[in-house]
Amino acid sequence: MVTRYFEHPIFKEHVTPPGHPERVDRLRALEEALTADAFATLDRVEAPRADESAVLLAHPESFLEKVKAQIPEEGLARIDADTVAGPKSMEAALHGIGAAMAAVDGVFDRSFDNAFVAARPPGHHAEKETAMGFCLFNTAAIAARHAQRTHGAERVAIVDWDVHHGNGTQDIFWNDASVLYCSTHQMPLYPGTGAKGETGAHGTICNAPLSPGDAGEAFREAFKSRVLNAIDAFRPDLIVISAGFDAHHRDPLANLNLVEDDFDWATGRLIEAAGRHADNRLVSVLEGGYDLQGLAASAGTHIQRLMWG
Repeated sequence: MVTRYFEHPIFKEHVTPPGHPERVDRLRALEEALTADAFATLDRVEAPRADESAVLLAHPESFLEKVKAQIPEEGLARIDADTVAGPKSMEAALHGIGAAMAAVDGVFDRSFDNAFVAARPPGHHAEKETAMGFCLFNTAAIAARHAQRTHGAERVAIVDWDVHHGNGTQDIFWNDASVLYCSTHQMPLYPGTGAKGETGAHGTICNAPLSPGDAGEAFREAFKSRVLNAIDAFRPDLIVISAGFDAHHRDPLANLNLVEDDFDWATGRLIEAAGRHADNRLVSVLEGGYDLQGLAASAGTHIQRLMWG
């Protein structure tokens, strides 16, 4: 399969304070992993920049203006206790959004089979009107809306296996029957949302919380019984993955015990689901993952599976 990998130097210019887990070294570790021979045929391109108006696909204009006003000319600005912005953060976010939109365009026009967007800052905690949890704008949500508005997708599924629940994506699509949001995550854990009973106004929110200490067996069972069943019932025209790798056993911010093979397995199941329902259309967007070794190994395994099918 042809997998397009979106990258850009601007993603390393989103600066965070020393000791912050969402740091530029995350991308450096992934880039080092991609020097292996297995990635020689990976189709790597620079991420295009989205126009600011693309943010409005998932967020109101008042929120866009608020974030823009918080971007400092120098130094760092605190958006909340965990979320910071520097002079280049807005540009990094717009290139991440542009990459996700270009990935959607490519899988719909058959330029490539699937795509991975190696962008930062991440996005899945960004609610409709709130930036939080290291996130400014919700890239996966914008990608889903772009598929609907530009390519006529009637139904889009977003699958989020980041260890932290994607409260932002859930908030944006709570009242929307055309987008299925499925999440596996540790609970209790930040941000405190994601209970099984949170199903959305139309039953298109599917949460599969895991307990601290759970490992691959529990993850795979939740994925099979809840996420994959929901996808098969929904029959999406596109699958978007919010691909966080902080459920890895090495990660310092949580207590799940997944290994690289679990991410490989889940990727394979979603490739199969995309084949059944979405003409193989699948786009993956980097979210969390804060142990450099765990991130590089897990994301590398995920990208290899996208390449091999």
